[in-house]
Amino acid sequence: MKKQWVLVAVILAVLTAAAVLAVRFSADIRPVEVSSRAPAFHAVNLATGDSTSLAAYRGKVVLLNVWATWCEPCRVEMPSMQRLQQALGGGDFVILAVSIDETGPEVVRLFQRQFGLTFTILQDRSRAIERIYQTTGVPESFVINRDGLIVKKVIGAHAWDAITEQELIRRLLAQRG
Repeated sequence: MKKQWVLVAVILAVLTAAAVLAVRFSADIRPVEVSSRAPAFHAVNLATGDSTSLAAYRGKVVLLNVWATWCEPCRVEMPSMQRLQQALGGGDFVILAVSIDETGPEVVRLFQRQFGLTFTILQDRSRAIERIYQTTGVPESFVINRDGLIVKKVIGAHAWDAITEQELIRRLLAQRG
């Protein structure tokens, strides 16, 4: 009889632990997709050397780009992001390009200078953003509205300076949270 109660106690302990883990990690298993809330992340702003987060840009329209200096499609995409920055950047629209390079920031800064990039460059050497945003590779981008919702997700290099993308950003800027 005592063995049965021990077995019941073990089963209850396992079920309780499973329930606790399910609650603890439930945010990690929700898909990051269009219409979902953009997950929080932290990275280093290469211009200031300070840690920053998505929360610092609350109320703005954000183009979040996950990339790396060694990524050829990223090299193709970056000039179009710079042209978008020149057309619409500043004010309530920001481009946050998060490098996942594990090397020091000097490699990323050299890339930034070579391409003449004036938008915000962040670095996440831990590469946690890949897990947080469930990326499948680089580049991968997310357009986030003023309310923190993802309105567009693009996997691979993209022409961000296209008229359709500029119109999307303008429409989002016209919307007030």
